[in-house]
Amino acid sequence: MSKPVHAPSHHPLADDPAALRRALIAARFTLDGIAERLGPMASQALHREQRLPADLATRDDDSPVATLVRLFALGLPVGVRQLDRALPGWDTRRLRAAGLVTVDGSRVRAAYDLRPYGDDDHQWWVVSDLSEVMTGEPLPIDHVLGIGGASTTLASWTPRRQVERALDLGTGCGVQSLHLTSHAAQIVATDTSARALEIAAWNAALNGCDWDLRRGDLFKPVAGEAFDLIVSNPPFVITPRAAGVPTYEYRDGGKVGDGIVRSLIRELPQRLNPGGTAQLLANWEVPESKDWKDVVGAWFDRTGLDAWVVQRDTQDPAEYAELWSGDGGLRSGATGFEELYAAWLHDFEQRGITEVGFGVITVQLPETRRRPWQDLVEITGPVQSPMGPTIDAGLRARTWLAEAGEQGLLDAHLTVAADVTEERHGRPGADDPSVIVIRQGGGLRRAFKVDTAVAAFVSVCDGELSTGQALGAIASLLDVPTDELVRGSLPVIHDLVADGLLTGW
Repeated sequence: MSKPVHAPSHHPLADDPAALRRALIAARFTLDGIAERLGPMASQALHREQRLPADLATRDDDSPVATLVRLFALGLPVGVRQLDRALPGWDTRRLRAAGLVTVDGSRVRAAYDLRPYGDDDHQWWVVSDLSEVMTGEPLPIDHVLGIGGASTTLASWTPRRQVERALDLGTGCGVQSLHLTSHAAQIVATDTSARALEIAAWNAALNGCDWDLRRGDLFKPVAGEAFDLIVSNPPFVITPRAAGVPTYEYRDGGKVGDGIVRSLIRELPQRLNPGGTAQLLANWEVPESKDWKDVVGAWFDRTGLDAWVVQRDTQDPAEYAELWSGDGGLRSGATGFEELYAAWLHDFEQRGITEVGFGVITVQLPETRRRPWQDLVEITGPVQSPMGPTIDAGLRARTWLAEAGEQGLLDAHLTVAADVTEERHGRPGADDPSVIVIRQGGGLRRAFKVDTAVAAFVSVCDGELSTGQALGAIASLLDVPTDELVRGSLPVIHDLVADGLLTGW
């Protein structure tokens, strides 16, 4: 079941990467150009690694953008003359010298995946290894992953505060470092894979970026250094440590279970500057009769770190084995699939694991000496995109709550966020609702079931009265002791502030 390692190419990406970038733009090999040429259906299918609709849309088209889509995004052969016309100044000979294509007679094939990528404010081009869909073969173990669901999730959830020093730990082809260029003065990017660092260097050159690239495991390349922001899509996949089971450099960290992320978190206090943050993706194992919050929460014991963990999905051992066997190119019916599947199931059974969670971890090293806060929540539905602004606001709100304490919350003059709505549900004919829900339209799209007192409090949050004053008035109207109402309402108000439903603190 082991996979061959293909040796890295030693060709430079290009003798003039800026000129190549200009040629790609001129050919309309851009996000807008590809979307216009393919249309919405084929474009969305291509994002899902389904290439047939894009193949059909470009099959009889020799325009520059169609040619480059077929070559670099679909992995299909194109003619030498066709490619020469597509990129004037960057003909087949020059692309071959740069290591981006191979030539067989009159046919040209891509040696690497190359495609545009960006966000609302930026556009880049990303080189990575050809996917299993493009080659039709299982991935080699030194495969360098391109733009995928995990990398785009991490990019979406990362706050974009301006920082002096940022670390992209486990950079792969450099997707996170591209995003960091917009708000970090210095970027250090590390990986254990020499091949990944080579491709990351290509992407830096192609996009006019300057990164400090270093090879090594976890924090070893930055020993003794600290950062204002650390982002990491670490090799968190829980892979059986058994003979014959392939371990892919881009996803398998070499430790048993979820040890790679646990060890990373334990070292974060020494690698973050005071006030610094880290944004990570992770998997975690949940043993039988255990709660995931207890498992993940224990990772932060005695670290002094603020921790905000959002569980986005869960899988049982069989689902997990199927997902990651398929990720490497082995699917049901393929030679070796059943042996690999069985190895995963045996590994989980031996260690008593009944569930695996996936989520996003946000960590902060407090600037001041105080008790760290911890917030672990499960949100499996759709959330706002990008999530970075929500994470940034949530960090600030939770930090304020930790530092202000109960009295600070009582003194605050709060206002209801513009995206908040109230829902009331009751039995037909009933005078009063049996359920009141305060719902958030953006961010994590939280929904809080509240009682009459909290609903009344939220309804008067216009910044005029302090929290304490408003709760006192409501207690008087409801004819209940103020202290009793405060004790019952303040924890819910705390959470409404933390998640941004109430602002103005």
